[in-house]
Amino acid sequence: MAKSYDLVILGGGTGGYVAAIRASQLGLKTAIVEKDKLGGTCLHRGCIPSKALLRTAEVFATAKDGAKYGVLAQDITLDYKKAHERKNAIINQLHRGVTMLMKKGEIDVYNGYGRILGPSIFSPLSGTISVEYEDGKENDILIPDKLLIATGSRPRSLPGLDVDGKLVLTSDDAVHLESLPASILIVGGGVIGVEWASLLNDLGVDVTVIEYAERIVPTEDEAISRELQKQLEKRGIRFVTKAKVLPETLQKGAGVTIEAEVNGEKQGFSADQLLVSVGRLPNTEDIGLANTNVKTEKGFILVNDAYQTSESHIYAIGDCIGGLQLAHVASHEGIKAVEHIAGKHTGPLDATLIPKCIYTRPEIASVGLTEKEARDQGYDVKVGKFSFNAIGKALVYGESDGFVKIVADKATDDVLGVHMIGPHVTDMISEAALARVLDATPWEIAETVHPHPTLSEIIGEAALAVDGLAIHS
Repeated sequence: MAKSYDLVILGGGTGGYVAAIRASQLGLKTAIVEKDKLGGTCLHRGCIPSKALLRTAEVFATAKDGAKYGVLAQDITLDYKKAHERKNAIINQLHRGVTMLMKKGEIDVYNGYGRILGPSIFSPLSGTISVEYEDGKENDILIPDKLLIATGSRPRSLPGLDVDGKLVLTSDDAVHLESLPASILIVGGGVIGVEWASLLNDLGVDVTVIEYAERIVPTEDEAISRELQKQLEKRGIRFVTKAKVLPETLQKGAGVTIEAEVNGEKQGFSADQLLVSVGRLPNTEDIGLANTNVKTEKGFILVNDAYQTSESHIYAIGDCIGGLQLAHVASHEGIKAVEHIAGKHTGPLDATLIPKCIYTRPEIASVGLTEKEARDQGYDVKVGKFSFNAIGKALVYGESDGFVKIVADKATDDVLGVHMIGPHVTDMISEAALARVLDATPWEIAETVHPHPTLSEIIGEAALAVDGLAIHS
């Protein structure tokens, strides 16, 4: 059966369903095609389940350290099955919420595999969607005026490294582990790799991280990267950097062994399991792009500033176009694409205005340019840095390691970047993001009254420190 829509969205992840809601608000007759469940990777295999487990790890670590707070408890143990039940309950609650939002917006949801068709009897343009069903139900044909591709991404592996979901895992597999290994090797010290390293270490797993680059989380400011490694090493996590893993040396048995080339020499590693965390690949194969003139590069769909592909009636957003592969980025790209479709021209997202978060213990959050990026771009910079050790609420909270670093332009006094590592910084980065949007100066941030005692006081102190005026240093 053929049905016409103003907009059909291929993919019901965070970017897709948010775009659908905005389209509904703008009066567009909208449908989503999703082969799995609404919410996509973020809700079911990524952001939400991993953060639920990270919260379990945080509570477990705090409970074991309760004596320093005057809370004495014996026989503190982990019920990992209960942790998974809590995680799944959160996922189910949020999934029900997204489903209700689709009904509220009168958005049609097709639970099948969507494939793009070329010009046909249905439309002279490519972009008609054939929805295929596993149960043998006859295909639905959706004829959109505009098509939005939001198919997301999946974990990448190294060529030749056999992921089996048992001994060799990706993050998709890790969130479903029913029991914890005694030891694990994590290949990749980026965002996902260090989050899993922190989580598993807090739950009692022996963790070794092997990273190809010179430092972990290499996209963060160098001072942040060094501090995170120092703090995680204090907890017993081992890091091997400048290491090239050799997939052909992988051996499986009761556990896994593998070799890596470190400083020109081969070094062997072994553990119960191995977690591969080396980035993500776009889900753009076998969706019918060959039936269109849409252009790709290394699998990622190429788009212009309005998120249009080389076929102007076909748009794409989120992980499948590359860039910052973050749920909140996909959401805002989806909103901007839909607003362009509706004739509202708001312009593209500026990557330097987008906050990034890493949910390790301690947490990391950043927005804007690192100090090195600013200098490389020709800015004459001034830097303010302030430690959580001088913040009363951090001492009360029991986590006073870390700092806030602000990078500003000497010529204009504009804030170029803010970088944080410490307790709850992922909840504080939005102030810095707003400062970037408003082209604020350190003085303006410092003039904002930060209540005492709060963790947020550190932002005001770091802003003052840019000009050597910090009060508590």
